[in-house]
Amino acid sequence: TQQTRHHCVALQSASSDTIQKNHTLIFTKESNIRNCSCLADIRDCDYSLANLLCNCRTVLPSTMEKTDYSSDLTIWFTDTSLLELLLNFTTVWDLKLSFCGTTPLPTEYLTIWGLRKLRVKNKVEGQFPEQSVTIYSSSKSEKEDLLTMHSKDRQMLVYISFLDTSLFNGYSLLKSYSVENVSSITEHFHNLLHSSVFSTSDNKSYVVTFIY
Repeated sequence: TQQTRHHCVALQSASSDTIQKNHTLIFTKESNIRNCSCLADIRDCDYSLANLLCNCRTVLPSTMEKTDYSSDLTIWFTDTSLLELLLNFTTVWDLKLSFCGTTPLPTEYLTIWGLRKLRVKNKVEGQFPEQSVTIYSSSKSEKEDLLTMHSKDRQMLVYISFLDTSLFNGYSLLKSYSVENVSSITEHFHNLLHSSVFSTSDNKSYVVTFIY
């Protein structure tokens, strides 16, 4: 019937809205931060297009608060100062970093919690313009993952990644290696910067990944 057809069309429309989800894009330029919600991927470092197609707002660095990102996050950046503010000791599952600057970056280290997949893109089209690395894949739902991370009744499996920012200079292939079953980051990697901030706990098992 016509009523049934209308009902089916409404269901299809609702289903399409459910599948279409927003992506978070954050870009830094001239010490300003723009936080955007986008329905589609925007060409890397195209600030004008992002402002046109995405819902963006300006955020002052002094008001930035640490946020967990359980969905895709893309960051365009030109230096490491604001990148450190956005990512250091932040939980991000799927991350894309696009270097939009021209000045070579120094060797600095970012500490990221829970990183599953990383994609990196250099503005300068060289030998390695875009690369990716998958640290781990989960067959569980996101809700189950969060329960595992916050459970106090069993051992927590915690993923932590250390990212070398000089990899964006594009001199070599993106590489990573992981160390599993780490009970104490302070004891195993005592030379790491900020190693003193990692708490020691009997019910935590770390997977430590170095990306360079």
